[in-house]
Amino acid sequence: QSWSRGMSYCLHSESHLDTGPIYVRENGKLHVVNRGTGGVQNVTPKARPFSLFSRTFSVELCMNREDDRARRQRTDHFIFTYTKEGNLRYSAKSLFSLVLGYISDNVDHIDSLIGFPEQIAEKLFSAAEARQKFTEPVTGLRALQKFTEAYGSLVLCSLCLRNRYLVISEKLEEIKSFRELTCLDLSCCKLGDEHELLEHLTKEALSSVKRLLLKDNSLSDAGLRRMTAPVRVLKKGLDNLLVLDLSCNPKITDVGIGYLLSFKKLNCLDISGTGLKDVDAVVKRLQMQIGLVHSKVPLKEFDHSNCKTEGWAEQTVLQWEQAVLEAMKPQDNLRSRVTALHFYGKTHRIEEVVKCTLVEPETKASGNLQFYKENVENCHLPLKKEVAGSHELKNNKKRALAEQERERTSKQKHLCLTVEDWDLLNTY
Repeated sequence: QSWSRGMSYCLHSESHLDTGPIYVRENGKLHVVNRGTGGVQNVTPKARPFSLFSRTFSVELCMNREDDRARRQRTDHFIFTYTKEGNLRYSAKSLFSLVLGYISDNVDHIDSLIGFPEQIAEKLFSAAEARQKFTEPVTGLRALQKFTEAYGSLVLCSLCLRNRYLVISEKLEEIKSFRELTCLDLSCCKLGDEHELLEHLTKEALSSVKRLLLKDNSLSDAGLRRMTAPVRVLKKGLDNLLVLDLSCNPKITDVGIGYLLSFKKLNCLDISGTGLKDVDAVVKRLQMQIGLVHSKVPLKEFDHSNCKTEGWAEQTVLQWEQAVLEAMKPQDNLRSRVTALHFYGKTHRIEEVVKCTLVEPETKASGNLQFYKENVENCHLPLKKEVAGSHELKNNKKRALAEQERERTSKQKHLCLTVEDWDLLNTY
């Protein structure tokens, strides 16, 4: 009786609510209470359909990056494949892959990679590169610097930026972060004497450069004086330079060639298309002081086919170039404006793309002025072998060069630095 009174009180007090069926277990049996009749029936409970959401739940589709990133993180832990029958099959990724993906997503927060194994660092760089982490404006530079300061030439040993002035302008700080480069091609970029990248060439980070190509860069004697000041006075900077291309720079004169005499290790030099006044005097001076012989045929070192971008960051440089090309595409909303300008007779300013040809008019006028050093191990030979002279002539040349070298060194002891050289040195 007490049970029935309590149940009836509960039913009457909450009659305004839709509580659904109520089950009561009594004496080992399950009973259902019918609210309408108020009685108890011995019936088997019916399973209600399972529902994840309530009746008042509404679905709203959210399309934003945060939801996409969260969705990718949920599914990134599995590898989805299909069986022969066409059924979807998934397997969990390895812990190494999960950790590698997480670190590559947050690679800009790494403190240092110095002492970290190179094999794992290369995989980490590739994972971050696939996510295009190095193309981001601020975090990309910070992440790239962690790799370059720890691995140097492994990240990039050779960099070809031929005719890529826009890439240099957009990614100058990233390019300056590369260390221990051995080959750098800056041909046809029109940098000029005052460009920040040319000043960076004299820093210790690029003292390992052995091949430097500066063809068609609007250089003058002032630019050469600034670039060679650390070598001439402090014996630093580009002291290990072996190959130098200064062709198609008409503002370089005989005075600028005199600054190049400080490159004692230079094996190949190209000064075709420069503004030399006395070519014969320059040829004799290069031969007597640093042992460079005028080549009658083009040298293979200056055909610009051997300089390529090589290293871990090869695809990164391609991503930079692709981003610059995407930014250069004309927008659809600007086409009507350009059409209106043409209709009303106004001239539309078109920026000319920097082009570089292998043979410039100045080069044809002054002739081929390429030099190489004889009797040097791993010497860069010309494309066609010339007729070798007799051994006596070679010995005479060696004696003459030795005498000139003694005279030059004795004269250098009495030379003093000019005011311009001291001003340059104060900037380093």
